[in-house]
Amino acid sequence: MSELQAGQGTALDVRADTKSTRYRDVLIALAAFVILALLPAFTGSKFLLDFVIRCAAYGLFATSLNLLVGYTGLTSFGHGMFFGLGAYGFGLMMQKAGVSVPVAFVSTLLIVLVFAAVIGAICVRLKEIYFAFVTLAFQMLIHSTILSWVSFTGGDQGLRGGIPRPPFLGIDLSNHLHLYVFSCALLVLGLLLMRQIAQSPFGYTLRMIRDNATRASFVGIDVYRAKLTIFVLAALFASVGGMIMALFVSGAYPEFAYWTISGEGIFINMLGGVTTFLGPMVGTVLLLILNDTVTRLTEYHGIVLGIVILFFAIGLRKGLMDFAWEWYVQRRDAAKERG
Repeated sequence: MSELQAGQGTALDVRADTKSTRYRDVLIALAAFVILALLPAFTGSKFLLDFVIRCAAYGLFATSLNLLVGYTGLTSFGHGMFFGLGAYGFGLMMQKAGVSVPVAFVSTLLIVLVFAAVIGAICVRLKEIYFAFVTLAFQMLIHSTILSWVSFTGGDQGLRGGIPRPPFLGIDLSNHLHLYVFSCALLVLGLLLMRQIAQSPFGYTLRMIRDNATRASFVGIDVYRAKLTIFVLAALFASVGGMIMALFVSGAYPEFAYWTISGEGIFINMLGGVTTFLGPMVGTVLLLILNDTVTRLTEYHGIVLGIVILFFAIGLRKGLMDFAWEWYVQRRDAAKERG
């Protein structure tokens, strides 16, 4: 066999592995959706269903942030602005324009795409700490606009009066069970799409940029375009999380676009880990459980959360999924050596 034939055979093997991985991910996603959709049949707990909806909103937001932080090496302190834009864009489209849910959903994505393209075109040219703080500056600008434009956004009172939810395609989002299944569908679909991005050639290009952007540019990669593309894609997924939250609370509030939302996203990634795809989802579940538990037990929840942050930052020095994956790899390698 010639070297060319060997190279062609290797390429075919890689394509086959990629296809098998893609099919496996789709099957896992379908199984996860079926399990989540059947959950109400086994429990009558509204609290649990609400918890899953909140996990869907924050999980999409945190995982989209990890596309920037973990895969591209872009630490954004202002990613929460797209969560807020998603919530406000969707809420305003439903309240002011009176359109259907699908139209409001697509229109909000287009609005966020424009904002993300403009903001990203400025920010991704910057490096490290400058990128982080300029994204924060844009978030504070959007938050200030929400507070100031009282006639349009409701100011510090937010969008009040509820979000209209006209039925579409047999789906009535005013029904809590329909809202739950709809949120689960968006969560699973969003995670599946982000997983495909992470495992695609583009995803490995992002890893190369994260590890050494200068070397990536030397081999012909358009680093600026790649960074801008993932910035926009991450913004779109974050806005979907914001739309789920707007539906859940039937409104939108300035806190959705405040810098603390971005801080929670960073904290979630610290808790769950940034080197595994499901790390942010695990971190989301942990943070929401911590918030719900600690706030019921003590009024000093900030101190408790601070201690948890110190434990992960100083003690483990990695997220929970990062720690678990490293432990698994070490055990697997040790077993191979013994064998």
